[in-house]
Amino acid sequence: MSASELAPHPRAPTGIQGLDAMLNGGIPVGHVVLVTGLPGTGKTCLGLAFLAEGIQRDEHGVFLSLEEDIDPLMETARQFGWPFDAAAKDGRLKILRLDPRETHQSLRRIQGELGKELAQLGARRIVVDSVSLLEMLCDSEVSRRETLFALAGACRSSGATTILTAEADPQHPEVSRNGLAEYVADGVILLGHAQTADGRRAGLAARVLKMRRTAHVRSAQPYSFGPHGIEVDANAVDFGRLTT
Repeated sequence: MSASELAPHPRAPTGIQGLDAMLNGGIPVGHVVLVTGLPGTGKTCLGLAFLAEGIQRDEHGVFLSLEEDIDPLMETARQFGWPFDAAAKDGRLKILRLDPRETHQSLRRIQGELGKELAQLGARRIVVDSVSLLEMLCDSEVSRRETLFALAGACRSSGATTILTAEADPQHPEVSRNGLAEYVADGVILLGHAQTADGRRAGLAARVLKMRRTAHVRSAQPYSFGPHGIEVDANAVDFGRLTT
């Protein structure tokens, strides 16, 4: 790792204490980070926790949904005690939705208007859930690549710190299903099931596969869902390779 990568860099704490310990204090400000994993591993929950931490710090956040309607998201936030209702009312949180069924309108928004929209909102934290659904908007590999790069570029140009969620490939769960999102991201966090050396499952574990410009823990660390969201044990031993 180069000296520039080890130099101090402002952080955006995720609000998940163990994960922040793995990241040496949080996600470097301005990064676009991919969170990938199979269904049910907590990708959306991690993204919401990231926004909740920003709300606590009086930072403006944006949740850009390609998947869920607003009501289920707000209910999840209430379940974990996150003040999303109040933040939505006072302007610290904005929820935007891109409807995959409105293909041309959504593509036009991503490729032309979204960057300006995010800048006008003054967002410091952005969560996009889920970029896997971009495949529904695009009819070719070239279109998927251009749209994903445009989306990441819009988030990055706003100056915000961004989390993109993506479904993992069921056959190769250490990569996203479309295999493209890793290329636009400054960091990749993998959520999944750990497997011991003798092939037994050892519960859920998180691994930071890459994170530019910072030192970070590379081992897989166990996590669980508690009353306040995801809880990561950053002091546990390495559980090894993440599997289905």
